[in-house]
Amino acid sequence: MRIDLNKTGIKVGAINPGLTQTEFSKVRFKGDEERAGKVYQGFEALQPEDIADIISFVVSRPYHVNIADLTVMPSAQASSTILNKDS
Repeated sequence: MRIDLNKTGIKVGAINPGLTQTEFSKVRFKGDEERAGKVYQGFEALQPEDIADIISFVVSRPYHVNIADLTVMPSAQASSTILNKDS
């Protein structure tokens, strides 16, 4: 899209959040709140407000600035498969 829209002045970017504490785990585990809650135990997950702040920052950059790709993870998350949880 970035290539197709480049001449139009429309900026295209991607925000890639890591582990963010949302209702998704409840959906993923079909309403099992205990199991869903365990996903976020032992570390401080990102919160929806963290992502909202980042989106606000990205879209408020001056016209000549485009944040093309941004990956954000909680401090305990090293990759999509490596997470440092408290014992």
